Parts: sequence; structure tokens; C-alpha cells
Amino acid sequence: MLASMASLIFPSLNTLPLWNLKGFIASLLLHVTISEPLYYWAHRFFHKPYLFNHYHSLHHSSPVPHPFTAGHATPLEHLVLCTVIGIPITGSILMGYGSTAMIYGHVLVFDFFRCLGHSNAEVVPHEVFNKLPLLRYFIYTPTYHSLHHTEMETNFCLFMPLFDALGSTLNTKSLELHKKITSNSGKNGRVPDFVFLAHVVDIMSAMHTPFALRSFASTPFCMRMFLLPFWPLTFIIMLVMWGWSKTFLFSFYNLRGRLHQTWVVPRFGFQYFLPFATKGINKHIEEAILRADRLGVKVISLAALNKNEALNGGGTLFVNKHPELKVRVVHGNTLTAAVILNEFSKDVKEVFLTGATSKLGRATALYLCRKRVRVLMLTSSTERFQKILKETPVDCQNYLVQVTKYQAAQNCKTWIVGKWITPWEQSWAPSGTHFHQFVVPPILPIRRDCTYGDLAAMRLPPDVEGLGSCEYTMERGVVHACHAGGVVHQLEGWSHHEVGAIDVDRIDLVWEAALKHGLKPVSSVNN
Repeated sequence: MLASMASLIFPSLNTLPLWNLKGFIASLLLHVTISEPLYYWAHRFFHKPYLFNHYHSLHHSSPVPHPFTAGHATPLEHLVLCTVIGIPITGSILMGYGSTAMIYGHVLVFDFFRCLGHSNAEVVPHEVFNKLPLLRYFIYTPTYHSLHHTEMETNFCLFMPLFDALGSTLNTKSLELHKKITSNSGKNGRVPDFVFLAHVVDIMSAMHTPFALRSFASTPFCMRMFLLPFWPLTFIIMLVMWGWSKTFLFSFYNLRGRLHQTWVVPRFGFQYFLPFATKGINKHIEEAILRADRLGVKVISLAALNKNEALNGGGTLFVNKHPELKVRVVHGNTLTAAVILNEFSKDVKEVFLTGATSKLGRATALYLCRKRVRVLMLTSSTERFQKILKETPVDCQNYLVQVTKYQAAQNCKTWIVGKWITPWEQSWAPSGTHFHQFVVPPILPIRRDCTYGDLAAMRLPPDVEGLGSCEYTMERGVVHACHAGGVVHQLEGWSHHEVGAIDVDRIDLVWEAALKHGLKPVSSVNN
């Protein structure tokens, strides 16, 4: 408001040059010589009983400092801050060195350092101060300012501890505590019991993250217009991640005293289909598994394309390469198959299956034919079809039928989609068809005369704690079935790896174990 008023009162401000290096130097000098000491003494006055009780106590009311705490203050304090920020800017302009870049740059840097000091997360390594001892008097750290919020008669400075040293208010524990926190960073963290190893789906859903847009991430993902302006920046970040990045922690929650975390491989869905990218992706997955093993994680579950058969044989590559692994590697597809198969009504006699020779397609076909359900398996590979047929009991083999065209399913009202199908291919389904699916991303629901199932998912038990974000298009508390499969594996304490082909004989066992531990299929919850 003050800046807008100044622009109206002094029209000359609108004719300032874009850049003037002298202006940056002048504003820095004015900040150090006027703004810093002015803020220091104003801050000390705000800690006097009357001003603190009537004004500054609001700022100190946050039990845990966080970046928003920097702006949590009364109007009087904001006026003081405006003065502190405005002096270097006004001074530089009066000297004839003003520029648009200086004005915006000064305000943004000022706010950045204010938020940094209140972030309650140390990011400045103590080695910097060991190599440059005097630097500790010219830049504060989150640890330094957090001490002010616990021991309020110390560390009053704005950004430069030099003024605390001159005013005899510098907390002597600041440097020692900073060194202790940065030295122990990552050493004493709680080890997760279970890790779900995910990947980014696409550029738009990459913004559906709790550390980017927290409120948006707390609701199921769907395309929103306000995301479009962020697309170019997200695209650039994707390229940076492709060139230089590592697997990172995405979210976490607690279930029955056990810590569950989601880690993300820094790769987007389309990259999994680039032949030259597979080696790098497998390296990321392997490093994540080995890291989990070193930490003492009990189960790590591979999500979606991270267990792609063509990529690593559903995780078999890593288990065979590292037979000494203590962490149990699972693909979770057994529960995925169970969720899909338990969606069918008992009167279904025929289904049409795409992606028929994939891991899930094979298990689905073998399970259904044992239940005397006719399965139209869409595949052009007679060899792969015959391989699955040989696994089928002799008295059930006639229930598996190889088809090569979508026209073969024009009278079948139950479609199981394991491979993405186009709107034209959907047109062969008769009216009233229900599309079950285990393909990512889901197919486009274009047929108004048909119904579309969601991706196989389960709701976590009601005693889950700390789940603040949604997993892709799922409701909060609902996770993909392969995620839930890893959770069940961990809760049951099973000691085997679950990689490669799905053991059809275990589908019912895993399903019963999931229900026993309080997990519920989403379809039954909706009903």
C-alpha cells in the first residue's frame, strides 16, 4: 500500500531505469548502517513489557516458527518493517541511483531472509563459519533466530549478529547449537518401516505436491486452470531433475506406531518409455533399494512404472543382483489383482482383457479361468498366450481365448483395461459396458453410455495418522493397491520378496490379510 501511494505521489518513480549497479551498492550500505541498527533497537523496545504484551507477543505466539511466522505481526510492527525496508530504497533513489530491479530485489531478498530465519530448519553448514569466522557476524541462520524465540532476551538482530555482539545480547550457545544441529543432520532421524517408491506421472501432476501447493495436494489431483502458468517452470525443473537429481522424500504417515514414507524417483512417466533412459532409471531404483537396506527399512514397494516388466522384470533384477538384501522388495501387484478381481459380480461369465500378457493380465486371466469365467485375451503374440495357457489347469484351458482385434469384444460388457486404449478402441464396447482398469494414466471416460472404474485402490485403516496429502487422483486416506500391498506385506511381517510374476495361489490370501488389518476396497466404501 505504501509503495502504491509513493508511485502515485511521485510519478518519477515510474521512469526509473531497469538496472543500476550503484543503486544495489548504495542500498546495501544504507541497510547495514541504518536499517540493521534501527531494527535492532526497535526490536529490543518491542520486548519491553508494554509493547510486548500489546503488540509483539502475537509474533511469538507460534509454538513452532515457520516461514509464515515472519509476517505474523501487528500493523504497528509492519509499519516499522516498512520503514526498515524503505530507508535503503528511498536513500538510493534520492542519491540518483534508483532502479526497478533494486526496488524489487531489495524487497524480495529482505523477505527471503526473514522467512529463512523463521523456517526452523537449518540449511547453512557450520563449515562455512569455520572457514570464514567473521561471516558469523554478518549473516544469521535459522538456528540463530530460533534461539530468540526460546530465549527472548537474546539474538534481536535483523540479519547481522554483529549488532547483538555490540549490544551484548548475542546468545553464546548460538554457534555451538548451530554446529550440533548441522553435524547431526540426517543421523538421528527415525528410520521408516515401510517405503513406497513412486515416480512423477506427468508435468501437470508434478505440481500436486505438499511442498509446492499444500492445499492443492490435500485434495485428489485433477486439472485446474491455475496450474497452466506454472507449466513452463515445472518443465524446466523436470529438465534439471533429469540432468542432476536423486530420489527424495515426498510424504510420510504413521500407522500403528510404524513410520511409512513415500520416496520419489526423479523421473516422469514418459521417460520410462525412452530406451536410452532405462539404465539411469534402474540405477535410481537400485540406489533407493540399497539405501533402504542400509537404513534398516523392512519393506520397500515399487510403484507403477518402477516395476515395469520390460524395465527390471518387476523388481527381479535387483533381488537377483543383490541376494543379500534384508529389505523385502515387493511390487504389490498381488493385492492389485485381488482388488480388481473382487470388483466383479458373481454373475460375470465373460470378460475382455487388454494388456493380457502383462504381470497383472496373466494373473487376472489365470484366476478367472479357474472360476470358470471366459477370458478374451487381446494379444498379437501367440507365443506369450501359449505360455500362459500352459500354466492353466487342463480342465480350464478352454476358458482362455486369444483375440487380436477389439471387434471380438463387441458383445462383452466387462472390459479389464491393462493397456491404454484410445476412444476409437473404446467404441467397440457395447452400451452398458463397465471398464475396470489397472493402467496409468487412466483411460479417458468418453462413453456416456458406459461406466468407468477407478484405478485399483484401498483405504488405509482408520487409525492412520499424519496423512496430509492425496496420492494422485485418490481421496485422502486412499492409496493405490500396490502401495496397500506393501503395507500388508509389512504388517504381516512376511519375509519373502514379492517380485516377478504374481503367484495366483496367493491372491485370496493377500486379500484376506488386507481385510484383516482394516484396509477396505474403495468400491465397498463408496457403496
